Amino acid sequence: MIINLLQSSNIKYWIFSITKESDYIDIDYRIIGERIKNLRNNKNISQEKLAKGLNVPVTDICEVEKGARIELEKIAQISTVLAVPIEQIISGTVPQAPNYLNQDLYQVLIKCTPDKQKLIYNIAKIVLGAEFV
Repeated sequence: MIINLLQSSNIKYWIFSITKESDYIDIDYRIIGERIKNLRNNKNISQEKLAKGLNVPVTDICEVEKGARIELEKIAQISTVLAVPIEQIISGTVPQAPNYLNQDLYQVLIKCTPDKQKLIYNIAKIVLGAEFV
């Protein structure tokens, strides 16, 4: 199994998705691009302004937001221009925030069948030491 490890300075980040067709773990650039686009839009920053801050053509920003490959160094630069933690672009969460998993957990739950939702709920109750339904 191959695992892609991206490294910037002394900080290591894992960005991967596992496919059933192979043993390879690949970076999902589409998701990273969506996060960049959402963060940029939430801050009311145009593609042109972001491109100017990165000293790249606007077409590069457009391609990245559509899922083109991007180097970790460029992600770090984008996080600086957007004034967001790099973790937010890479993983979609900010571990320092008290409820950083809420959105991810919600996204997982809405994809589950009602029976699986109940199972997850009961497991959470067990972990919390409460009785379950």
